[in-house]
Amino acid sequence: MRADYLSYQRATGVSFLGMAIQAIVAGALVVYAALAGDHSAMTVGLFATVGILAWLALGIVFDQARRERIENIELETLGRDAAASSVFENSGDDFKVAARRLRAMYRIFFPIMSVLIGGALILIGWWSYNKGWALRNNFEPPAMRGWGIGVEIGAGVAMFLLARYAGGMARQPVWANLRAGGAMAAGVSLMCIALVAAHITDIVGPDGPLRYLRFILPIVLIVLGVEVFLNFLLEVYRPRKAGDIPNPAFNSRLLGFFAAPEAVAKSINEAINYQLGYDVSSTWLYRLLSRAVLPLVLGGALLMWGLSCFTVVLPYQRAMVLRFGRPVMNDVGPGLLVKWPWPIDQVVIPVEILRNEKGEPIGTAETTTGLREISLATQASTGIGSILWTNDHAREEVYQLVRPSGSGPGSQSNAIGAAQDLSVLSLEIPLVYSISNVELFEEFGAPSVRDELLRATAQREIIRYMATLGVDDILGPARINMNRDLTERIEAAFAQLNPGPDGKGRGPGIQIIRLGVAGVHPPKKVANDFEAVVGAEQNRQAKIDKARADAIKTLTDVVGSVDLSDQIIASFDALDRLRTDGAGAKAINEKEFEIQKLLDKAGGAAAGFIAEAKADRWKRHMGERARSERYAGQLASFLAAPEIFKASLYFDALKVVMADSRVYITSDKIPDLRVTTQLFDRQSGTNVFSEIKQDDIPN
Repeated sequence: MRADYLSYQRATGVSFLGMAIQAIVAGALVVYAALAGDHSAMTVGLFATVGILAWLALGIVFDQARRERIENIELETLGRDAAASSVFENSGDDFKVAARRLRAMYRIFFPIMSVLIGGALILIGWWSYNKGWALRNNFEPPAMRGWGIGVEIGAGVAMFLLARYAGGMARQPVWANLRAGGAMAAGVSLMCIALVAAHITDIVGPDGPLRYLRFILPIVLIVLGVEVFLNFLLEVYRPRKAGDIPNPAFNSRLLGFFAAPEAVAKSINEAINYQLGYDVSSTWLYRLLSRAVLPLVLGGALLMWGLSCFTVVLPYQRAMVLRFGRPVMNDVGPGLLVKWPWPIDQVVIPVEILRNEKGEPIGTAETTTGLREISLATQASTGIGSILWTNDHAREEVYQLVRPSGSGPGSQSNAIGAAQDLSVLSLEIPLVYSISNVELFEEFGAPSVRDELLRATAQREIIRYMATLGVDDILGPARINMNRDLTERIEAAFAQLNPGPDGKGRGPGIQIIRLGVAGVHPPKKVANDFEAVVGAEQNRQAKIDKARADAIKTLTDVVGSVDLSDQIIASFDALDRLRTDGAGAKAINEKEFEIQKLLDKAGGAAAGFIAEAKADRWKRHMGERARSERYAGQLASFLAAPEIFKASLYFDALKVVMADSRVYITSDKIPDLRVTTQLFDRQSGTNVFSEIKQDDIPN
């Protein structure tokens, strides 16, 4: 086709028409996705919005080419450089303003738009992938599914027709760049068709396609964006011939295959011929296969559809068969299962969410017979060695609110109106369960929310139960009954879940295998205080034990045995009560006699003291009795001879007084009696009046 201004004018109109159609489709997809919360549809809508830039760039360039052709016609009419009819020739450039602008658009405008489109595709793909990954565990089908299917079918058909129309025009060299817009339209059409197929599959079967499209579509956008940049680099280094029309870098070869499928077949034929070295596509066998390719494909698809009648249930699985969404076989054991083909019958096997050590989901597995575990509080530590209160734990702590120390169920602080404080403890409470009813377990909830529902229900009962216990109870005697009480409470709460048609709970279809408190510890910053309390209790007990040992030793030393000392003390207490109550003398005497008998039986220091006291009493008694008898004898002697008794006493007294005295006997009749006395110390034998020499004094 001749490259005249009418050709470019038609291409300009098609470009702006494609931009308008794609803008309407993009607006419809974005509005629906925003209202319905359809993440995948929003990704397709944003991709269609980027395609508007491609159509706009093509329209602007084609319009400038139209102006260049008109300018060239005017120059021909004026007779100036009639031979210079190409925009790429240098003669007559002073009069070719439109031609210079067109060359600038090919060199600058197309690359700039290509970079913008490629960058937008990568950014949208990256944003969409991150958002889809953040919602991977919270998948919900769109709310307006009917509207979504209608909008996506309409958008897919419109974009397919636009892509085919643009691809047909692009067969002409003058309109070759329309293939870039057709590729964008074909990409939107393919994504809309994929969304419709995913919605239909979700309605009649599993939600896998609709779930995974949230990740597949963003990856496709990123790949298309990378392709644009690769095309840009290749276009920079591609050798050019005179008269070639530059190809925009945003012309996707990948999407171009779908915009012009006949070109794909032609390319495949040429590739096969080139690889084998001769014209294979002209042989009878290749032509026969080419004519029968559709029946072969349909036959293969029919065979694959027929194979969906057979399903193998593995040994560690139990399945449920749904017919048009309603269960017809509730518990199918391992083995070969024959059913109606998809989508009439569907086999459902409960899915288990596999998690790593931190509790993060890492994959799924279809299993039924295994044990599943949920951590209802602090997750168990994976470290090696002793786990102490003062150590850092490997997992995030989840604290439970409990009553403070000394405020257990039987304490006075439970009285109405009493002030209540709160304490926190970290508990490790694993819940291990197995599936007992596949139908109830599947009806209970989606695989991504089952464990969360069970965890939330169990944690509610744990919070209620822990609020009735104190710190001392949980760390001490209540640990014996906690597992049993928690199991009963949580089983009762699970039984109220999954209501049936009558509104009564049927349970989640599980059986609790093990549930209990595996570990308890206070927060790390108060662990030392707990240890101080324990140490004080141990010191207190040690002192009590020491006091008891001292008491036993003292009582044994004093009485001889602890039992006898207890009897003696009890008897003294009874005697005190008798005296306080005013009992009779007889009762008091009997109790005293009883105590006396016990004291006589006692050994040890008390027995020695009593024996010594008895000996002293007897000695004093006999001494006083001897004095009494002596006095009686003296009195009889006095009465018999008073003068003699007195003289005897007098001389006895003188004898005692003068035992060690010098006695001088003189006569009172001799008047001037002189007595010469030698005052010698008879016992020392030394003259006290002799002269003492200096040498006699000791040094």
